[in-house]
Parts: sequence; C-alpha cells; structure tokens
Amino acid sequence: MGVSMYSREGNPDPTIYGGLTSLEKPSRAYRQMVYVCSPFSGDVARNIENARKYSRFVVEQGCIPITPHLLFPQFLNDNDLTERELGLHFGNVLMDHCSEVWVFGEIISDGMDSEIKRARRKNIKLRYFSSDLKEVINHA
Repeated sequence: MGVSMYSREGNPDPTIYGGLTSLEKPSRAYRQMVYVCSPFSGDVARNIENARKYSRFVVEQGCIPITPHLLFPQFLNDNDLTERELGLHFGNVLMDHCSEVWVFGEIISDGMDSEIKRARRKNIKLRYFSSDLKEVINHA
C-alpha cells in the first residue's frame, strides 16, 4: 500500500506526500566505514562488551563499524598463534577499506599499538575516545 500524492479532497499535497514517503524507505545515504580499535585479550568478556558498546556508538555517529575482534574470534582461536596472526591479517585488510580508525579506551594494548602504527603508515585518520565515549582531542 503506497502513499497518495493527493489529499482526501483530491488536491495535490506534495509536502505530506514527501514526508510520508521518506518514512517508508530506510535511508540509503553513504556511510563511511570506521575501524574500531579497542582491547580484546585480557578480560575478554568485558572487552567484548566494550567493543559492542563502541561499535554501537559508531553506528549512532552515522558510520559503519568494522570491529574485527568481534568477528574473527567467532571462528579463529586467538590463543593459537597461527590463527591469531591470520585474524590480525584479516583485520589489516579491512582497515585498508576504512576512512578512519577510532581508538577507544584509556589503555593501548600491544595489538592496538600495531593497528595505530599501521593506520599512521597508511595515512588513515585516527580519532581517540575515552571508554565513556568522549572524544580526546589532544591525544599524545
């Protein structure tokens, strides 16, 4: 069932038609991809919870989150060095398709440090956020 461009009286009503039809279809506007850089190892359960929170934040900012450490541990064993390296490689490939890397939290793990260095080498814009999702402007 579509929306009529005419009022009940049969008069053209483009304002109402435009408003109602825009509600019918989801926005297909361009969204940039953002690589989410946050800890995984250590307190894995808490870090996964935080990564989900950070990913949701990226969506709320109008972007598409790319969070490899929520995806690849689903089928790769992070405790197996070969599989961990494979997952890191996959993450690097995905990072190359992102316009920005957003770094979350107050602690930078070794894995995060490698991702930050890679982003700098590739001239990918870095942004830093605290764990409570406040942007840190003057990050060292």
